[in-house]
Amino acid sequence: MSKAKGKKPQRSGSNVFANFDQQQIQEFKEAFTIIDQDRDGFISEKDLKDMWASLGIVQDDKFCAEMTKVSPGQLNFTAFLTFMGEKLADTDPEDVLHNAFACFDVHNTGAIDQKTFTNALTQLGDRFTKEEIKQMYEVAPMKGDAVDWKRFIKLIKYGGDFEEEA
Repeated sequence: MSKAKGKKPQRSGSNVFANFDQQQIQEFKEAFTIIDQDRDGFISEKDLKDMWASLGIVQDDKFCAEMTKVSPGQLNFTAFLTFMGEKLADTDPEDVLHNAFACFDVHNTGAIDQKTFTNALTQLGDRFTKEEIKQMYEVAPMKGDAVDWKRFIKLIKYGGDFEEEA
């Protein structure tokens, strides 16, 4: 018997797993498992529809079909991780985000009050809709009634909320 028999063939090209640390990969795996409602190892249109339904949101077949078009074949975990890496790479560098948010944090508290933050999102640059604002506040890390912008940057860049130790 050959020693290499139990090994998986190595694919040439870049290794998507090298782009993330173990914690990030684990968080993406948990997200993938939540979306893969039938637990077959692939995300299908039905999985997406069922996932949205579990959140109390009814999505039509066309919407779910569009979401699965991100992958040329079946959407397994590696394809999902590649997709997430591409989405995160499309964001601005962390220092650019830091400087942008710092402009609105005039007292250097690490937080931007909701009114100021909402005004900036609806009046500057790519203007957010009311629905986009609502969705953003559902996930944004908050300090009282203000957005914790340093943690928000981590959420944007790395797809997770990293609590600061007090």
